[in-house]
Amino acid sequence: MIRTIQTEEITRNIKEMCIEANHFLAEDMEHAMKKAAEEEKSELGKKILLQLQENLKIAGEEMIPICQDTGMAVFFVEIGQDVHFEGQWLEDAINEGVRQGYTEGYLRKSVVADPILRENTKDNTPAIIHYSIVPGDKVTITFAPKGFGSENMSRIFMLKPADGIDGVKNAILTAVKDAGPNACPPMVVGVGVGGTFEKCAILAKKALTRPVNEHSKIPYVADLEKEMLVKINKLGIGPGGLGGTTTALAVNINTYPTHIAGLPVAVNICCHVNRHAVRTI
Repeated sequence: MIRTIQTEEITRNIKEMCIEANHFLAEDMEHAMKKAAEEEKSELGKKILLQLQENLKIAGEEMIPICQDTGMAVFFVEIGQDVHFEGQWLEDAINEGVRQGYTEGYLRKSVVADPILRENTKDNTPAIIHYSIVPGDKVTITFAPKGFGSENMSRIFMLKPADGIDGVKNAILTAVKDAGPNACPPMVVGVGVGGTFEKCAILAKKALTRPVNEHSKIPYVADLEKEMLVKINKLGIGPGGLGGTTTALAVNINTYPTHIAGLPVAVNICCHVNRHAVRTI
């Protein structure tokens, strides 16, 4: 049976998500930050982690954004095939929610209309939207505002199949080493392996939205996530890039089938806030 959803409901939820994700750390990230502060071996690193937690507390109490870079709005929208929308064109409804959220929430507007001419759109639109059609009659929206200090540190590697899993490990470590303090560590490392040039990047971005306390359901991938987290934390970059045992809070890896001649790998790094929010309508 077809279910009708009014697009004004989409707009309202998007607006609320924009404000929520920029003021309150997701529960999984909050737990990861507390755990990191307890386990950090460096005194300076521990002090920085405690300062970051204090910043998050103040942000929530005083409704101040948890980071001054409130990001470019990225959405993953899973649409049930039995859903029918009424009202605005869906993309306009999503962007209207972003406009309202960033304007009424007094969030920084960071989007320019043209990558060369650089004129600010003044409402943080347009958003980056990834759609997928899924079974059912619901719409699930995942919102991930992405700051560009960490986004600029992301990489794509077009490896050869012969590079194998060791090549994947080297690509991840190379991206993190090159990022150093610029990605505002402790970071979350999203990795996409497989697909094509563009697919692996989307896989890596989506990986950042998975709760950091959940590993891949594929056994070898889960083992790889754990191994790479240990190796990254041995790099010594540490909180704020000032040294320590907590360079990353998690490594989340997504995989997808690929061509016999390819092994694409994308590494999408996010800073310590790794903002994300999910709603199902």
